[in-house]
Formats: sequence, C-alpha cells, structure tokens
Amino acid sequence: MNINPELIAFLMLGGVFGLVLTGFPIAFVIGSVALIVGTMVFGPNTTFHILFTRFYDLSLNYPYLAVPLFTFMGVILQQSGITNDLYDSLYDALGRVRGGLAIVTVIFGTILAACLGVIAASVTILTLMALGPMLNRGYDKGIASGVIVASGTLGILIPPSIMLIVYAPQAGLSIGQMFLGAVFPGLLLSTLYILYIIVRTMINPKLGPPIPSDQMTPFTLAKLGRLLKAMLPPVLLIAAVIGTIFAGIAPPTEAAAVGCSAAILLAIVYRKFNFKMLRTAALETLKVSAFVVMIAAMSYAFVGIFMNAGAGDVVANMILSVPGGRWASFAVVMVTVFALGMFIEWIGIVFIVVPIFSIIFAKLGFDPLWAGMMVVVNLQMAFMTPPMAMSIFVLKGAAPKELGLTMGDIIRGVLPFVGIVAVVLVLLVLFPQIVTWLPEKMITSFR
Repeated sequence: MNINPELIAFLMLGGVFGLVLTGFPIAFVIGSVALIVGTMVFGPNTTFHILFTRFYDLSLNYPYLAVPLFTFMGVILQQSGITNDLYDSLYDALGRVRGGLAIVTVIFGTILAACLGVIAASVTILTLMALGPMLNRGYDKGIASGVIVASGTLGILIPPSIMLIVYAPQAGLSIGQMFLGAVFPGLLLSTLYILYIIVRTMINPKLGPPIPSDQMTPFTLAKLGRLLKAMLPPVLLIAAVIGTIFAGIAPPTEAAAVGCSAAILLAIVYRKFNFKMLRTAALETLKVSAFVVMIAAMSYAFVGIFMNAGAGDVVANMILSVPGGRWASFAVVMVTVFALGMFIEWIGIVFIVVPIFSIIFAKLGFDPLWAGMMVVVNLQMAFMTPPMAMSIFVLKGAAPKELGLTMGDIIRGVLPFVGIVAVVLVLLVLFPQIVTWLPEKMITSFR
C-alpha cells in the first residue's frame, strides 16, 4: 500500500500507545504493530525479513550479555541477606537524628543501587527493611513511602544499571561512558533527597521523629566497628564491578561476570550460599533476561519498520521545526519522554525513541552522552508517576497489610521527589560538567 510517512508515524506510535493502555504485554503490542503496519507498507516477505534480521541481530548483541549477569549478581546479593547488618548499623549511627531513619534509607538505597542495578529488588528490600521501622517510630506514611520509592529507583541510574546497558548501544555510546556519566547525577539525586528530608523534618518534626531519648544508646567504637564490617561486602562488590571498569581492566560485560563471581564468593564467605539460593537466582535471572530481550528484540524490529518507512524523518523534522531554537526542540523531547514514561515501560521507550532522538540530538549539536543522561534521569520520574509507576506498585505489593499503607499515601509522598528529579534536570542543563567531567577525566588519564 502507498501510505505517506506521516500516516505511518501516526499509525505506529498511536497504535503502540493505544494498545498499551489495554493491558496487553508491551512486547506483543510492539511486535504486532510492527508486523501489521510493515505488511501494509512493504508486504509480508520484506516485513518478515526486516523483523527476523533485526530480531536475530539484537539477540546476538554482545553488550546485552551484561543484563543477565548483573541481574544474577543482584539477586544473589538480595537472597544472601548480606546487607541486612548494614541497615541496622546505619540506623544505630543516625537514628538519633530527626529524620535519621529516612536518611539511612536513602544512603542504604544508594548503596543498594550500586550493588543491584534492578529496581524491583531495591524497592522490595527497602520496603521490607525500612517501611515498618519508620512507621512504627511515628514517621509520616507519605514521607516514608516517598523515600523508599525514590531511593529504590536510584538503581536504574547509578551503575551498574540495566537501563544504561540497554541505552548505550541504541545511542552509539559505550556502556563504560554511560556508567561514568551517571555517577555524579545519581549521587546528586541522593544528596538532594537527604537535604529534602532534613529541611522537611526541621520545618515539621512530627514527619520524622528521632529515637526517643530513653531508647538512645551511645554510638561506641564497637558500633563503629560493626558499621565498617557491614560496609565491607557492598564496598568489595562495588570495587569488583565499578573498579574493574574505571581502572580499564575490563569492559562492562566482563566486569559483570567479575561481579557475579564476587557476589557468590561473598555469599560463601558469609555462609549464606546454598543450592536453593542458586536456583532462585538462576530462575529470576532467566525471567528478567527473557523479559528484557523479548521487549528489546520486538522494539528493535519495530524501529526497523519505522525508520525504513520514513517515519523517523517525520518525527525528527517535526521536533526540529519547533519555534524557539534548539532548546525548545530539546524541551519537546524531554516532555515527550516524561509523558511516555507515564504509560509505557522504560525499556520500550528506550528502544523505540532513542534511535530517533539520538539523530535529533546530533542535529541540534548536543553532546550525545549528556543528552543521553538527561533522558535517563528523566526516566527516573517514569518509575514514580502513575499509571505506569513500577516502583510505586512494587512498594504497594511488598508493604505488609497491617501497616495500612494506601496508594494515596504513596503518591502524596512521591510527588516531592519527582520535583527533585526535575530540579536535577535543570541543574544538568546549567552545569553539563556534572555528566561530562568524569568521563573526560578518565579518558584523559588513560591516554
């Protein structure tokens, strides 16, 4: 059929958006739209050739091997319970501070993010370990749930992040560059979350009361020793993965294998390793990897049809023609990513829009690494804004029923953290060196 590119762009993007709202799995939605529109435009033979070729090529894409490896590493660490002592030790250190337990949750969530890289695991652990103690200490339900959602979501930004591994090849960037570029934005978010808690609890102490004076015990050298001992496993794991990459010893895919080995060795040393844990980790890794690869392959095939039909040029020209110059065009991209994040899972967004938006960023003259990090940070909000708010749903599902946490409590608590993400996006625009300084420094040091 002779269909103009404008109509093809509308049919494909509108088809995905409309069918996602029906509740069908996104992989089947994307694949079906690509197959139907491709058959209409190119005929069945050409369409099947494009779909099969791109599906096969992505399935053999070497960098994506890091996805199951980092997933396996994270599940082993989660199942071993090695980090439990760390949370208790941090609580001993900061529990006497107003809002201290919430601050501990942010710090602990930041450390988990650098160890797990999987949001569902981070949010689940934080919910089970922090929600009950906070609410039992009189913390406001909103601030308690908001802290857990925001801190748990850092796992998709701070390396080793599955999102960065998926994003980098689509944008023509190295995974190592993305990892380096994400370090300071992730730490900046974590720092601003802590500052927000401090300010809110100073204004309204009832939101996060400290430990009652009759329950306080001195922070002794023994407690300090316990804290340092509890810090050892995550520090070793982070050093094994991030240190291997930063030192130039191995690229991220091989570093992921090093991380798997380190996680297993730590579990053995701490006497937590057993066959049941290994079986659980293997099954969970299989589920996550199959989910990621299926959506990735379908999205990659979708983009093949979309670009070959000329629809990519239509979208690019439309955004580039927005009045107000390149920053107005960039703002349109950011708003589009945020809007899509409310309805479509992040992996579908990355595979569908990144190949298109990367061309736009290049034409607008933006640094591809900085622009990519802006998209990734923007997608932090996708996990915290309904209706497609994965972190919120994980928290609600993992929260013990007896705590009486409602969806309204969670959303009320999350909104300020969404605002903080928006503030960080503005800071990254004003100070792009937050993203680019470390990658440039590391590249220079290795010359």
